[in-house]
Amino acid sequence: MAWDTAKTKRLLLDAAVDEFAAHGPEGARIDRIAAAAGVNKERIYPYFGGKRQLFEAVVERELERLAGAVPLEGVELPEYAGRVFDYHLAHPHLLRLLQWEALSGEAGGPVAGEERRSAYYAEKVAAVARARTAASDPALPPGELLYAVVALAGWQFAVPQLARMILGGAAESGAAESGTTDSGAAGSRTATEDPAGGDPAARREAVVELVRRLVR
Repeated sequence: MAWDTAKTKRLLLDAAVDEFAAHGPEGARIDRIAAAAGVNKERIYPYFGGKRQLFEAVVERELERLAGAVPLEGVELPEYAGRVFDYHLAHPHLLRLLQWEALSGEAGGPVAGEERRSAYYAEKVAAVARARTAASDPALPPGELLYAVVALAGWQFAVPQLARMILGGAAESGAAESGTTDSGAAGSRTATEDPAGGDPAARREAVVELVRRLVR
């Protein structure tokens, strides 16, 4: 029977997401990834070249999934911000992967696929420029505006401890009103729980409103 290369690669990438998100490219273990995938670890080398290349492939695939799930074209910026928020709420590993990418490389240096990824963001900046209204602040360049939107929608998932400390009572009261609880253990959270311990719906509404005020 022919070996299903595409399936094997997919299994390895799926298993590698959690391992790299938890431990980064340096702390991740090839044997743990292979065991979780149910694949011989020797398959990793001909398919990806090594652990670093596997990490880069994981980051690229997860960014492609974000791009496919949350398009900007034809969507107003406030709603786009809400959808980015929703995506990170359901896929908290993505920002952890990007943090590990930044930490494991040379400070300020290029990352794998940077030219291709920059071209992708250039398209989004162009979409923002096309979508701007006459009432928008012309002093705010579209690239800066997109960066602000991405940061507002995702930063609290990257550093939830800051969200808890800065938003404090708002986060706690939102959690109490919605009936959610925070056990304090990351592994006990569901994919739709706010890592900062607050009410996700209220946080999303705040992000959307902030972006609405930015662009009006």
